[in-house]
This record gives sequence, structure tokens and C-alpha cells, in this order.
Amino acid sequence: MTETRTPESGRKAPPAPSVSYDEFLEWADEDVRAEWIDGAIQTMKPASTLHQRIVRFLSGVLSAWVEERKAGEVFVAPFQMKLEERPSGREPDVLVVTESHLNRVQETHLGGPADVVFEVVSAESGPRDRGDKFYEYEAAGIPEYWIVDPEREQLEVYRLVDDRYENAFMGATGRVESHVLEGLWIRAEWFWQEPLPNVLDVLSALDLV
Repeated sequence: MTETRTPESGRKAPPAPSVSYDEFLEWADEDVRAEWIDGAIQTMKPASTLHQRIVRFLSGVLSAWVEERKAGEVFVAPFQMKLEERPSGREPDVLVVTESHLNRVQETHLGGPADVVFEVVSAESGPRDRGDKFYEYEAAGIPEYWIVDPEREQLEVYRLVDDRYENAFMGATGRVESHVLEGLWIRAEWFWQEPLPNVLDVLSALDLV
């Protein structure tokens, strides 16, 4: 695949309408927010400040918890997760791969489903997070799917039961425990606090510091 860059910006122009996943990975780089769906590339708008703050808070808590428990590894966007069912190459905001599935982690992407996925809803991503991604993650067998919606101040948690997602939590307040990352819990209201909670305070509440 021939790579083309626009002289004004230096950014790569989108490739042909239909490309393989390998061609997509060759085209994309760390500065590109895009997903690969049925051979087509879908670019995404830049994240908002609030979105980035929530992702940073969440990834900080999860990374410390996973490292302390030696429970796997945490990845944040931009990092690709390739799913074979559709097929698609999604870019979750935060994902967790447990120790038993670290063999899925490849040099450029995750070759298969994560064990837990977190999506932080933005102004344009809500229908996608609750629509296509919901059904793709369900079909791929991702055990837990968390949707953090700061505009609605609503946390949604779905767990896979008999190959279908069941709603385990939906609300603005309350303590939610992960069934995949045993011992980890999160309070929904943390995501709506201004400013967001100090990560060290949360880790202390989780008995990690």
C-alpha cells in the first residue's frame, strides 16, 4: 500500500476505501485515532479535556491495581483490539488483559478480545458505544463492558451471561465490583466529581497503598 501525506499538514491521507487490517495498521500511527470496520477506516474526533481526564484517572487506578495484583496489563487508546467476528479493529478508551490472556498482546495491537473494556462516552460516540460496539464486544465474548457517560452522569456495567450481555449496574452513584478483576471495586460517583478524585486516595480506599 502506498502511503500519501498532505504537504500542508504532514498527515497521511486515508488509503483506498477498502483495506486489509495489516494495511490499516501500516497506515495508522500513534497520532491517528481511527478504527477498522469491515475493511473501511473510520476516523474519530479528538477527545475532550474531560474525556482525557476520566481516561487518565481510570487507567491510573486500574494500572496500579493490576500491577499490585499481578493480574495482567492495562492499555489505553490509541491501542487497537482486533476482533474476528465482524471483523473489526476497535480502539477502546481503556482495556484490561488478564494474565492468562497476555499471549494475545502483539507488537501493534491486541489480537483478540480483552477481558474488560471501558468506553468513556463523548458527544459523538454514544450511539456507537451502546450500539455497534456493544454487540461486537458481546459477540467477541468480552466478559465485562463498562460505559462511563459523563454527560448523563451514568455508569453502565454489562456482564456476559450465556453469551449475552446482562446489565449489572446502571446509575450515577453506588459501588460496583468487577467479577473479572476480583477484589476491584469502583464508585460510580467518582467519575462525576470535580475535580476527579486523587488516584492515591482511591488506591488507599482499595487497600493498595
